[in-house]
Parts: sequence; structure tokens; C-alpha cells
Amino acid sequence: MKESTDYIIENIRRTLDNDLPGTDEFVDMIISAPRIFIYGVGRSGLIAKAFAIRLVQMGLEVYFVGETITPIVEEGHLVVIVSHTGDTMSCVQTANIVRRVGARVASITSNDNSKLAAASNLVIRIKPKMDEERKRLAPLGTLFEDATLVYLDSIVAQMMEKLGRSEGSMRKRHAIWV
Repeated sequence: MKESTDYIIENIRRTLDNDLPGTDEFVDMIISAPRIFIYGVGRSGLIAKAFAIRLVQMGLEVYFVGETITPIVEEGHLVVIVSHTGDTMSCVQTANIVRRVGARVASITSNDNSKLAAASNLVIRIKPKMDEERKRLAPLGTLFEDATLVYLDSIVAQMMEKLGRSEGSMRKRHAIWV
């Protein structure tokens, strides 16, 4: 376990060592959008949902695409799509559909030459190093997914500052079990 943990943490550190291009624009897109829609499938979708929860806790109007209570995307809305390959068909289709209605698309992907990237207004590229050790210590998309979770959690502080939020104000929107 320790070998894998060290490998994953070191790769996340290297992947996110510098500010990723487009981050300031991404944050501004989020905080200025009247509604934010989040989408992803598989483990990328789970990472996207974790981010959606934080945005809700900041008081933003957020929905996950595909849920039964999600309203329609309209002009001026923001759709954030997380896809490791950038070629997941439902992600590409979602981006193309919402762009046609005038929504903006921000994608997080490892492939800035993908179909998803081509359909996006903004691409945040998270591209961990791919080596032979990855197959043994962090299989499949683990490095992308973990680095994306850390990246999205790290920009929460920037959004909190711009929106004047505190942990206390977010806690008021935190799930409470009765």
C-alpha cells in the first residue's frame, strides 16, 4: 500500500505542481454563471459530483446532468464536464447539445485534442505522467481522477474568497443527518 500511496501522491504533486492554465477563467466562469451543470460518467462522474456538492455548499445553483430533477440547460448557463479521455460519447454529445442552446462548456480532461476539448469553450488539461509503474500502482484512470479531485477541491478556496464565503457559511448548507 505505501508504495502505491507514495506513487499516487507524487504524481498528483507533479501534475498540479504549477497553476494550470485557464484556472482563473474557470473560477470566474463558475462564480458568474446563473446555473451550473456538472457531468461525467464512471469515476470521473463521481469526482464531478463531489465538486458539485462543494459548489452547492457555497450557495451556487448546481445540478448534475442526467438526474431526474435537473432542469434544462439554457443560454448563459455553464456546463462543467469531466472526462479522462475526452472521447466518452455521452460527454461529447452533452457538450455539443448544450453549446447549441448557448451554454458555455468547461471541460476537464487529459486530452486537449479530444472531441470534448473541441466542443468546449475552456479546457483544463490534467495530464498525469503515464509510465509502466502506473499500470501496477495506479491502474486505469486513477491518476487523472485523483489529480482532478485535488484540483477541484483546491480551487474551492479561491472561489470562497471571491464569493466572500467561509467554512461557517458553507457548513450551513452542509448535509445534516437527523
